[in-house]
Amino acid sequence: MDFSIKAFDTKNTIATAKAGVIAVAVFENKKLSQAAKALDGAGEITAALKSGDITGKAGTTLLLRGVKGASAERVLLVGLGSDETVSEKSFAGGVVAALKVFSTLGTSDAIIALPATEVKERDVNWAIRCVVQSAHESIFRTDGQKSKKDPAPAGVKKIALAVPSTAATKVALAQAVAIANGMDLTKELGNLSANVCTPTYLANTAKKLGKDYKFDVEVLDRKQLEALKMNSFLSVTNGSEQPPKFIIIKHMGGKPKDAPVVLVGKGITFDTGGISLKAGPGMDEMKYDMGGAASVLGTFRAIGEMNLKLNVIGVIASCENMPSGRATKPGDIVTSMNGLTIEILNTDAEGRLVLCDALTYAERFNPAAVIDIATLTGACIVALGHHKSGLFTRDDEVHNALADELMAAGKNAGDTAWRLPIGEEYNEQLKSNFADLANIGTPGGASCTAAAFLENFTRKYTWAHLDIAGTAWKSGGAKGATGRPVPLLSNFLISRA
Repeated sequence: MDFSIKAFDTKNTIATAKAGVIAVAVFENKKLSQAAKALDGAGEITAALKSGDITGKAGTTLLLRGVKGASAERVLLVGLGSDETVSEKSFAGGVVAALKVFSTLGTSDAIIALPATEVKERDVNWAIRCVVQSAHESIFRTDGQKSKKDPAPAGVKKIALAVPSTAATKVALAQAVAIANGMDLTKELGNLSANVCTPTYLANTAKKLGKDYKFDVEVLDRKQLEALKMNSFLSVTNGSEQPPKFIIIKHMGGKPKDAPVVLVGKGITFDTGGISLKAGPGMDEMKYDMGGAASVLGTFRAIGEMNLKLNVIGVIASCENMPSGRATKPGDIVTSMNGLTIEILNTDAEGRLVLCDALTYAERFNPAAVIDIATLTGACIVALGHHKSGLFTRDDEVHNALADELMAAGKNAGDTAWRLPIGEEYNEQLKSNFADLANIGTPGGASCTAAAFLENFTRKYTWAHLDIAGTAWKSGGAKGATGRPVPLLSNFLISRA
C-alpha cells in the first residue's frame, strides 16, 4: 500500500480531485463534513442522507457513482456518528469500514477526506497513523506457509490523505508507515510455525535488519553464554535440540556519549512448559511465546526506517523450552549471571529465567532506561484481558516518570498499558528455603510476583517491564499475532528522540 498527502485549498479543491474514489464523512443528524459539502453541489449527498440510504451512524457506508459535484469516479459516504464530538472509536471504525469498501472496488487509487482534526482529544497526526495502520492491517496476509496462496486482494493500492501538507504531517506519515512495517514484521515472526521460527531464525532476522539498516548485530552461542555464566538462561535450553541464541542489536543514532535505551525481549520460540508440561489444548499458541523478541525486532525495523536520532540497543534471549532426559527438573537450583541462586519450582515459569540473565547483561551498556517485553504470565490476561499490556516499575520518582512516559506513549499510539504493583510484599512470596529466591511465588498476584522476580536483577539502572501475554496475539477465529507493543515502544522512543 502506498500513502501520500494531498492538501486542498480554494485553488485546488476536493471537487476537482481526480481519483477512483473519495471517502467523505456524514453524521447522524444529517449533517455533512466540509469535504462532503464541497462535493454536494447538486444535492445528491444531502438527498442520500434525507432518504435514509445512510444514517450517519459510525461505521456505515454508502457508495455513490457519478456524483455531479465531484470529478472523482465514486464518492464513498462514511458515517462517523455525532458531528459534535467524533470519538476515536468512531473515526477508527469509519476508517476500517472505508477500507473494506476500497478492497471491493475496481480502482487502484483513493482519497480519504475524513475530518481528522475533529476527533476528540486527537490531532491530525494521530489520524494519519490510524489510517496507515488500519490499511496495513486490512491487507496483512497469513498465508506465507500455505502451498496455495490466497487470492491477491483487489481494490485500492494507493491512498492519499486529505490533510494539510506540512513538515509535521509529512513526518507523521513517514513515522506511521515505519511503525506499520515494524508491526508487520512482528506479526510475520509470531505467525510462523515454531519449526521454522527457531532461535537461529530470529538471529538471522536480526542480521538481515543489521544489513538493511546498518545496525551492529552480535549473536552469542552456548559456549559464550557459558563463559558469561548465564546459567539461568541456559537451564531453560537443556531439553531442546535447538541451540540457544543471545542476540544484541544496536542502533546508535544519537550522540556517541548518550546513554542508550535498552529493549530486552523474551524469545521462547516454543514453550511446552518443559518437565512441568502444559496441557495439550492450545499448546500450539506457544509459538507466540517469542512475542517480546518479535516486538523488539519489529521496533528496530521501525526505528531503522525512521533513522531515529537516538541510541537504542536490543537484547534478545532466545531458546526453546522442551522436555527431555536433559531438561531442567522442578527443584533444581541454578546460579544466575549476577550470582543469585534460583530454585526452579516450575519449569513453565521459564521466561523470567531467560530474562534475568539478559537484564544483568544490559548493565554493561550503562543504560538511560531498560524495558523488558515478555509474554510472561497468564495471570496478566486474568487481570487485564486482551486490551492492555501490564506495566510494572519500581515506585519512586525516577520510575514513576518512566511509567508515565510509557503510559502516554501507549495512549498516543492506541496501544495501551496499565500499571500494576510490585514491591517487597511480592518478593516475600518468592522466598525459598534452599536458594536466594524461587522462580514462582506463593498463590496470588502471579503477574506481580513474576515482575518482582525480574526486579531483583535490575537495581543498577532505571527499568520497566511490559507483560504482553494478553496483547501479543489473538486466539479463535482471528488467531494471529497483533504486532503489539511495537506502536507503544516506537512512540516512546520517538518522544525520547
